[in-house]
Amino acid sequence: MIPDLPADLVPRAASEALDALLGIFPVVVVTGARQTGKSTLVAIHPGLAEVPRWTLDDAGTRAEAQANPASFVRRAPRMIIDEVQRVPELLLAIKAEVDREGQRAKGRFVLTGSANLLMMHRVSESLAGRAGYLRLGPLTRREQLGFGETGRWAVLLSRPPAEWPELLRDDPAPPEDWRDVARRGGLPVPALRLDDAARARWFDAYVTTYLERDLRDLAAVEMLGDFQRTMRALALRIGNPINQTEIARDLGIPQRNISRWLELLETSWLVTQLPAYTVNRTTRLMKRPKAYWNDAALALHLSGGADPDGAHLENVIVADLLAWGALQAPRPEILYWRTVDNAEVDFVIERGRRLMAIEVKASERPHPRDWRYLERFVEEYPDTCHGALLLHAGDEAYEVADRIVVAPWWRVV
Repeated sequence: MIPDLPADLVPRAASEALDALLGIFPVVVVTGARQTGKSTLVAIHPGLAEVPRWTLDDAGTRAEAQANPASFVRRAPRMIIDEVQRVPELLLAIKAEVDREGQRAKGRFVLTGSANLLMMHRVSESLAGRAGYLRLGPLTRREQLGFGETGRWAVLLSRPPAEWPELLRDDPAPPEDWRDVARRGGLPVPALRLDDAARARWFDAYVTTYLERDLRDLAAVEMLGDFQRTMRALALRIGNPINQTEIARDLGIPQRNISRWLELLETSWLVTQLPAYTVNRTTRLMKRPKAYWNDAALALHLSGGADPDGAHLENVIVADLLAWGALQAPRPEILYWRTVDNAEVDFVIERGRRLMAIEVKASERPHPRDWRYLERFVEEYPDTCHGALLLHAGDEAYEVADRIVVAPWWRVV
């Protein structure tokens, strides 16, 4: 049962990371998809309570920032600027101001944005060396429960797999039907405040706003209908390696458009592409990535499906993995593994030289065939694979083979 908490009172796992960045960098950039709670995270942070704030969603403020960026960034000793991607010219002015001050003022600028500034073609200034970046994803299940944390990935990586079953049995997170979690998603308003009917209307408005306004800040997309059809096609292919040629053929759209639009969906933090794991890092780029939506409920809405399937449980898991990974330093990679003969593991965490393999099954009673590829992965990488985890929808956690543990998904996420 999710507690009835106002969206601005839900503790976020990112709060500690934000505090650390404010003590290191003159510029802190909080990015993530629209409506993930970026502005709320910044607004309720104790160290920013007295810092004046401007939003570039306001037409008048945006016009002033565009007219004279250098003057705008000198309005106050410290500034919070929301939706900074709407006036990319501000970043050059911020860089000049930070360099003029000699980077002495930590937390001088706090910027929020609904786009990945490092991927935006219109942004020529990355603020390298001057800015710390924090990606805020949708609420994790444990944040929605009031725990203020992501899944237990770091704990599992730090403990021998033989200890995992007992460790997970002691976890305080309650059981929950994964279908309810997928329908609810993690965007604060639909996740915490709305029922199913209201949630559908909210997502309709969310997609419309994205297509008609947010997308225009990133690129000129004339065929919005085709773009939306591409979004639906990707939502129907969750967890599958992306075949742009196939999607283009099915939709009757040039492949170059599919490639460009997929990049735009990544830039706006709606879609994540997971590379394939290989020992040789350069060959990862030669394998097709798998695509997941950063919010399972949005993916379900776009697909037009009433009932979640196993792919949506995968999407719930990967959203939590991404939220956890974004807060780690150094940041781990979230990958998948697939061989030429189609042996596949859903997710691989690579942290330094340590690997952890994760398979996801929506069934309540795992069968030995469900972990056969985890066994193969452990055999393939005996020196670097710390352990392997099969997440399922049942209640029991137990070890099934050397370094391979079966556990309920809700005891981890």
